[in-house]
Amino acid sequence: MANKTYAFVSLWFALTIPVIFWDAGYCFFRPRSMVGGDLHWIWKPYAIYQNVDYVYGLRAYENGEGFTNAQSALNIVENFMNIAYLYLAHVSGSPVAPLLGFTSAVMTLSKTVLYWLQEYYCGGCSVGHNDFKTLLVYWIIPNGLWLLVPSYIIWVLGRDITAALRVVDRAVQKTKKQ
Repeated sequence: MANKTYAFVSLWFALTIPVIFWDAGYCFFRPRSMVGGDLHWIWKPYAIYQNVDYVYGLRAYENGEGFTNAQSALNIVENFMNIAYLYLAHVSGSPVAPLLGFTSAVMTLSKTVLYWLQEYYCGGCSVGHNDFKTLLVYWIIPNGLWLLVPSYIIWVLGRDITAALRVVDRAVQKTKKQ
């Protein structure tokens, strides 16, 4: 069975790889990456975001909260999976590519849902201080993309994986009958 690829899935992975590395860099280089740090020029947009989402802000860093870097470490793993997916899907044509892309998308979705649930269960402890417009523009819409797009990727690649498994199952059943 030929390996099926989707431009949208590959484009998402290709576009998010540098974003994820950039974000992880900000987290791992705190406080140097934060406002006032010598490396802040690389992460200038975080001057706004660290005040929108306290997980990325000074308070979380000073309190030694580990969630930010823990999720960044998983982001790095996920990113290498995205790179491997692109290689397997477009260079080597491996049938493993859809499973790797599916797994990576499940990781992304799971981490993002965890992030949103954390905010819900702590009463908005990291983003609840924002007015609605700020929350919508800087947190809900950008983070919402990390819910919607991986969900779509899971659906598309999951459908293909399921179809391949059905083909194999039919072949196995046919062999058993002989």
